Amino acid sequence: MSNMLKVIEVISESDKSWEDAAANAVSRASSTLKGIKSIYVKNMQAKVENNKIVMYRINAKISFMLEE
Repeated sequence: MSNMLKVIEVISESDKSWEDAAANAVSRASSTLKGIKSIYVKNMQAKVENNKIVMYRINAKISFMLEE
């Protein structure tokens, strides 16, 4: 049987960077998913207060292997 992946869509945020938001998404997803293979960042947004970025947010797709 060939390998098959499943894709889920998540939203993650960080007060440090978009990269940290992506790392948070993978870390959190890995607590309930096995075999994560990739993350695809679809969209990046930032919340601004007093002319400064205070929150980085991503919409991402995470792919993982389905178990046999």
